[in-house]
Amino acid sequence: MLERMTVETGLTIAEAARACGISAHTLRYYERAGLIDGVGRAGSGHRRYSDEDLAWIEVLQCLRATGMPIRTMRRYAELVRTGDGNEFARLGLLRQHRVAVQRTLVEVRRHLDFIDHKIQAYEEKLNG
Repeated sequence: MLERMTVETGLTIAEAARACGISAHTLRYYERAGLIDGVGRAGSGHRRYSDEDLAWIEVLQCLRATGMPIRTMRRYAELVRTGDGNEFARLGLLRQHRVAVQRTLVEVRRHLDFIDHKIQAYEEKLNG
């Protein structure tokens, strides 16, 4: 992602966590897991997150929220860091994930239909 650099601007880990709606622990985990790379450092050695870092974290949150396994997220992050020339691999990875998300949506819709059916039955019983 970004080259490691020393910066005095940018958000601290606590500020970045707050801005992203996740914990500082999660940000550290993402870094250890190889999902975030090259976060800038202040002269003190403390992390400083740029707007680009925050945008990438948003991508990670979307992938994770849709159920992408960490190992697949790691592979995607590696492909992105490598740069141009591997778009076909990125596309394939995202297409596979899309199929999995679609399956999950079908299942969730089926569960929602069941819940709606039960709500309707209780409302009819209580109002009838």
